[in-house]
Amino acid sequence: MRVLVADRLPEDHVAALDARHDLRYEPSLTAERLANELAGQQALVVRSTKVTAQALEAADQLRFVLRAGAGTDTIDRAAAGERGVAVCNLPGRNAAAVAELAIGLLLSLDRQLPEQVADLRAGSWRKGYYAKQARGIAGRDVGVIGLGQIGLAFAERVAAFGAQVHAVGGRNRDPDRQRRADDIGVRFVADLRELATSCDVLSFHLPAAETTRGIIGPSLLEHVRPGTILLNTSRGDLVDAAALLEAIEDKQLLVGLDVYPEEPSEPEAPIDLELARHPRVHGTHHIGASTQQAQHAVADGVVDALEAFERDERPNCVNEDLLTRTLR
Repeated sequence: MRVLVADRLPEDHVAALDARHDLRYEPSLTAERLANELAGQQALVVRSTKVTAQALEAADQLRFVLRAGAGTDTIDRAAAGERGVAVCNLPGRNAAAVAELAIGLLLSLDRQLPEQVADLRAGSWRKGYYAKQARGIAGRDVGVIGLGQIGLAFAERVAAFGAQVHAVGGRNRDPDRQRRADDIGVRFVADLRELATSCDVLSFHLPAAETTRGIIGPSLLEHVRPGTILLNTSRGDLVDAAALLEAIEDKQLLVGLDVYPEEPSEPEAPIDLELARHPRVHGTHHIGASTQQAQHAVADGVVDALEAFERDERPNCVNEDLLTRTLR
């Protein structure tokens, strides 16, 4: 099978794919160049590279787009479906890594770790100040918004610290996920408003969608408790930046972010975000899934998914209802 890999994978996995497929490995390929490179390719593997309708129009033999991760909002699924191209993903492969970062941001905010490091490096000993700041995690009420693979991984880890996990109840939840939630001891509430008023930590683990865009906005933030720790390691467009900045000031929120409403598309670039500069915000560089463990787990999934496609299977197809012809 002719496969174009448009983002970076571990070298040993690239070698394994090259041995099995007619492989083109272009880890630095940009969305702007993608349309010129898809002719003749049967399968496309991407991580962060956007796949637009324009690129798909240039793909004369493409049948399969694999997102080497969970979110598929960077892929035009409707345009793919119209052309009979299956869009599939690899949910859960990077769940541990993202959950670990969310825990790290939580501890960082509670214990003011960057501030302590900065003071020590500047030659300032402030034990008297910092010893009075942290509340600790044990006994905290932590709301998890989005009980998918990553949300559950975060919930399991924060519960191990002795926190009580809360989430919004839902119908028709996957039985395995419900069992995991029950094992954690998740307390379910009626809606997001009740979650905001009953918790002093809120961690968001939602996909990008019209229903989630701007969810961290005025209608939620008006119900958030003063001093709440708010974490977002999922998608930047969940955040209404102006509303969050106002709430940080009015309610003295502490905020941990790995994603932002506007991010550079290049791995190295200047950035000017008011949210990222705010002293009550601890931010990282959209690296939630960027651990060696996660990269290898995702790459294993890429190998498995391409083998499944050779068997005429479409694992975790997210646009099945949009496909207009049977893949051959």
